[in-house]
Amino acid sequence: MSETVLEIHLSNLRHNYTFLRKQLSANTKLLAVVKAFGYGSDAIEAAKCLVSQGVDYFGVAYVQEGVNLRKAGIKTPILVLHPQLSNLDELIEHKLEASVYCQPILDAMLLKIKELNVSHYPVHLKFNTGLNRLGFDPKDATTLLELFKDNAPSLLLQGVYSHLAASDDLSERTFTKTQLKIFSEIVDVFSPTHPKTTFHVLNTSGVLHFPEAQYNMVRTGISLYGYANHLSADALLKPVLTLRTVISQIHILEKGDTLGYNRAFVAKARTKTATLPLGHADGIGRIYGNGKGYVMINGQKASILGNVCMDMIMVNVTDIDCQVGDTVIVIGPNASAENLANSAGTISYEFITGLSQRIKRKIIS
Repeated sequence: MSETVLEIHLSNLRHNYTFLRKQLSANTKLLAVVKAFGYGSDAIEAAKCLVSQGVDYFGVAYVQEGVNLRKAGIKTPILVLHPQLSNLDELIEHKLEASVYCQPILDAMLLKIKELNVSHYPVHLKFNTGLNRLGFDPKDATTLLELFKDNAPSLLLQGVYSHLAASDDLSERTFTKTQLKIFSEIVDVFSPTHPKTTFHVLNTSGVLHFPEAQYNMVRTGISLYGYANHLSADALLKPVLTLRTVISQIHILEKGDTLGYNRAFVAKARTKTATLPLGHADGIGRIYGNGKGYVMINGQKASILGNVCMDMIMVNVTDIDCQVGDTVIVIGPNASAENLANSAGTISYEFITGLSQRIKRKIIS
């Protein structure tokens, strides 16, 4: 290999999907979240792989992400988690299911559906149970139920859902239990007259920590790609992404020599450095510089020296036997994206979804 490559291991995606399925009751559907280019991988390839495994639903953040899947031939139901007023024509044209989270979106959906003479269009009502990001107030549940009765020919109540704020943090268990209680009260409003509606509240961490609240669907994102915010589960998952690069050049710095922009690294002793062809334009942000981040070379950690450049980073290889052209692992099976992200005070979500589209993707079945 002579360039930076992001390998996408579909066998690991299949493994993770199977693991998650085993956590669910037989009648619980699984919605796979493939937003943000499939968490930094390739949304279309990930979706095709998951279709072959029998996935029930897909979730995307925005309408265009759903349109891209439809154009690639994906026919599985797709829930758009954050549709916006300007995208409703495309949403309906491509038969995407809308998350309806506020009155303006609901009114606009009704208007557009009637204008296009569409009937029984599937939507999911989102309720805010404590994340305070998107969603109707739970006290509006009865009013919304009546609204759906009044507009039954136009709208189909396909789903009712909410989103947990801290299901990965067991110290917040009481708060999560409160959210789940509020959601159960919402379910009680809708289920008598809408028994076929899909109710969903659990995300990845919710599946692992609160299995009693599966209802008839769960939503999984990061765990499909190998990270679960849960130590015991992490050990059973396989990272889908492996980011490899190579050593472009090796330098020897003498004591007092400086390296990189702003001379941010000053050698305190004789230091051997390796320059690698990836930088903050590839998603290795400046937060990883100055010793916070690292890569793996020949099984050893090489810390990042100085400031991360746009297209390059320099790492400390003083105690590593290596040469120009050697392979460097940034993330992979033995180089956790979660650990790398934590070293700079961030999380795996931010790291993997921030990987630039200019990095060559290689699909490995």
